[in-house]
Amino acid sequence: MSDLALGRKSQSTWALAGRRFLKHKLALASGCYLLFICALSASAPLFEMLRNIDANQANLFARFALPSFDAWLGRDELGRDVFTRLLYGGQVSLLVGLVTALVAATFGTIIGLIAGYRGGWVDAILMRLTDSVISLPLLPLLIVLAAIDLNKSGLPDAIVHAENISLYRIVFIVAVVGWTTVARLVRGATLSLRERDFVLAAKVQGASAFRIMSVHILPNLISPIVVATTLSIGNIILLESVLSFLGLGIQPPVASWGNLLTNAQELIFSAPWLAFYPGIAIFITVIAFNFLGDGLQDALDPKAEN
Repeated sequence: MSDLALGRKSQSTWALAGRRFLKHKLALASGCYLLFICALSASAPLFEMLRNIDANQANLFARFALPSFDAWLGRDELGRDVFTRLLYGGQVSLLVGLVTALVAATFGTIIGLIAGYRGGWVDAILMRLTDSVISLPLLPLLIVLAAIDLNKSGLPDAIVHAENISLYRIVFIVAVVGWTTVARLVRGATLSLRERDFVLAAKVQGASAFRIMSVHILPNLISPIVVATTLSIGNIILLESVLSFLGLGIQPPVASWGNLLTNAQELIFSAPWLAFYPGIAIFITVIAFNFLGDGLQDALDPKAEN
């Protein structure tokens, strides 16, 4: 088959997947919502500038103020603007979810690709490692890792006292245990693909193992990787929120939806809206990522009906 024919086939495949995705109304609505919330969170500095406010500036004379023209979602226990802090919290929570999912997917893809292609003792060792990580209780493990005192870890002071060290730490510890699903999916698909004619032809022509994995096998794994990564983002946002709620995640003054809930828990009866806003943001965003993942799975499934 010529390169032109392969290009046309690839374009028609993606076009067909796009049409199937557009038929999935919940996934389409979820994608629109996620684009909106990402754009809105990214525009937090713009809202600060246009409204001439500072998200971290306290105003004790306006504590617990109700929503108004000056404070669209009211003010918190220190008189800070809730709407702007919610946007900054969205920046952090969404960034943690996206970056961690990408890091975990990259690591899982490498592990699964090598295990599936090499087979034998390499496959056995890597899959036993994967099984070991899967068997660990996830939340207690994350709590233990998050509770480690970095001052006693031997890391340089410049890293330990970095401004956003709590954010980097959450990304690292969640990615360390979040790669197993992608690794298993990639490994299973690679076991099938390595026996296909185009891979055998590449071996006969003398292609290296790295070239076969990166050029001939990996492009055929994009669909399951994209779906698994999308579905994992919602779970990662939940994990970040839980750790931040427990005081082990993103640390103030950096705002996240999780630590906004932590600050509001003692005020749940006197100012319940302070817990409602970040709580509903987490709920809707996680549900949206799950619906988006389901839609992508249906759209990218080659066995699905047109």
